[in-house]
Amino acid sequence: MKTDPELLKKLMQQGVLMPQEEMLEVSRKKGSLFIGIPKETSFQERRVPLVPEGVALLIANGHQVRVESMCGVGSNFSDRDYSEVGAEICFSPKDIFQCDIILKVAPPTEEEVDLMPGGQTLISALQLSVQPKELLQKLIQKKITAIAWDYIRDEEGLLPVVRTMGEIAGTTSILVAGELLSSFSSGKGMMLGGIAGVTPTEVVVIGAGTVGEYATRAALGLGASVKVFDNSLSRLRRMQNDIGTRLYTCVLTPKVLAKALKRADVVIGALRAPLGRTPCVVTEEMIQEMKQGSVVVDVSIDQGGCFETSRVTNHNEPTFEVHGVIHYCVPNIASRVSRTASFALSNIFAPILLEMGDSGGCRDLIKRDQGFRRGVYIYKGTLTSEILGKVFHLKYKDIDLLILGI
Repeated sequence: MKTDPELLKKLMQQGVLMPQEEMLEVSRKKGSLFIGIPKETSFQERRVPLVPEGVALLIANGHQVRVESMCGVGSNFSDRDYSEVGAEICFSPKDIFQCDIILKVAPPTEEEVDLMPGGQTLISALQLSVQPKELLQKLIQKKITAIAWDYIRDEEGLLPVVRTMGEIAGTTSILVAGELLSSFSSGKGMMLGGIAGVTPTEVVVIGAGTVGEYATRAALGLGASVKVFDNSLSRLRRMQNDIGTRLYTCVLTPKVLAKALKRADVVIGALRAPLGRTPCVVTEEMIQEMKQGSVVVDVSIDQGGCFETSRVTNHNEPTFEVHGVIHYCVPNIASRVSRTASFALSNIFAPILLEMGDSGGCRDLIKRDQGFRRGVYIYKGTLTSEILGKVFHLKYKDIDLLILGI
């Protein structure tokens, strides 16, 4: 087919056949993060937020990481483990708190906040029950952006750190109970579980949340007979479906619970309250009716506990007896298995920090990621948590309104 020369000439004049500009995708501006990991000073806190493998991943992506010397000892990570993957080891906490992003497990102390020059990002636990007003005021004065990792949500709307620590606490609570039942722990000399020809151990789990679910899974895996109580029928039904086997489940009623406790060898307290104190559902009279040498593990103790006889203990002296029943009431069970817990935390924090760098920084990630935004309780010195504002009578602003001006 011949082409008309006049037509080609007109097309050339109009620029139709001339080289055209190609519209390419504009990539997001990546930012290099300057991250500091201080040594935890909280009592018996052995976890670390990033393991060496997580640090290596961040450094390979162009980020700078400072680690305070001996910060990983509680989880059996040496300074050499961190230095070999490219981290800068610092011997003074002051050098760590000069970084743009401070990543911690426990909330900062007032002394640590004093070391911060201001205008930085702090990522740590919030722990509402122990948060002093003076600490919040110092963070506000220094224009800090503070993010509570226990309030960050993932793409499915779940709290990944809370759920992961709940899984660890639930599984570990059964392992602790099994140890306390043994003869060399002044227990009844029983094996937690069951073997052919021997009556299986009776385990009662109070609470059908994440902790209760994983305590139930661990107990069933060992061959124990498990009864689960909760005040929510939907949670009991969900646990029944997720575990995939027929369970004894019951709504929390004092009479039925008291009957189950009389026969129990192990009781796991796994109730959680959205705010405030955990409801106390097991009275001292119920404990008094339990078998001698039976074990109570109160995982809810960090919110006050769900047993009337509970009182806070620690990893050095974890147990006490009331009416012949052994009580284990350590608030931070995850620190008992600190290495496993540290890997779990690192698996959550490393991808978040990578995404933060790809987004251009913390401010841009807060603006773009609604789940990450849910964890912000102070933004550039402005309190954004309604709960903290009402508890401490401080002025607060909605974070969604603040980011419109970003």
